[in-house]
Amino acid sequence: MSAVIQTEELTKKYGNNQAVDGLSLHVGKGELYGFLGLNGAGKTTTIRMLLGMIRPDSGSSYLFGQRVDAGSHKLWGDVGYMVETPYSYPELTVRENLEIIRRLRGITDPSAVNNTMDKLQLTVYRDRKAGNLSLGNRQRLGLAKALLHNPQVLILDEPTNGLDPAGIAEIRQLLRELALNYGVTIFISSHILGEIVKLTTRIGIIHQGRLLQESDMSELQHVLQKRLVVKTRDSEAARLKLLQEGYQPKITDDRLLLISDQHAIENPDHIANLLVNAHVPPIQLNVEEEDLEAYFLRRIENEGRNDQ
Repeated sequence: MSAVIQTEELTKKYGNNQAVDGLSLHVGKGELYGFLGLNGAGKTTTIRMLLGMIRPDSGSSYLFGQRVDAGSHKLWGDVGYMVETPYSYPELTVRENLEIIRRLRGITDPSAVNNTMDKLQLTVYRDRKAGNLSLGNRQRLGLAKALLHNPQVLILDEPTNGLDPAGIAEIRQLLRELALNYGVTIFISSHILGEIVKLTTRIGIIHQGRLLQESDMSELQHVLQKRLVVKTRDSEAARLKLLQEGYQPKITDDRLLLISDQHAIENPDHIANLLVNAHVPPIQLNVEEEDLEAYFLRRIENEGRNDQ
């Protein structure tokens, strides 16, 4: 798959702070790509370089196979973006803000503003001044500006910031429809991992300016750790029995037994029989899979150890 969005060894330093460090990523057409990282990991700096807003110290960014630089004016006709806090003219209404963007973009269809307000659930606020909008609706207005010209690439920095759960679900559905039905390539940076796992088809994890990995969501399922969680009325007796049988259970502070042995995970009924026969029957027995947040934090923790 040819890359619609690509960076090669992208690097940016501010004083002693290495904001982005040799970052190379690839996003194919129609992908929903989640760019994950803690606050300060380098997500926004990467996006700003990708959009030509700041110049990298070294390395390159590409959109549609064309290198991004100060003269890349033609590229922006097919790109919509929202970076950090969306800007608007606070004394103008929602409709007036979008009308300005329509004219600046050279969009000849006057219905584009109404159609975009409908998509983003902004029609009811069309005559409200932008400065009087809630944080969530300011975010919607920023998204409306990014979508007004029907771009083929959307680059969004924390797009669900300030939205309530219903609003997040609406935006998620809209972005999914754009990617699946219209082939729009969507690049989303976020630290809200639960949302990313529900939306994206592929992720990149950035930490301290470095790309730790890129993975399809389907591939990620194979590396998420699993464990068998067991609760009994006598955790110590159960632990000793399992040790005798060759397992390596750990006891949590709330007296749960955690077993990571693959045989136990695949045969929880065997564990149950062992404990019943040892007169410490389980009152809870279930397999838990590591979620994306736990995996992300584990990767960062491992990276920290490797750096020592």
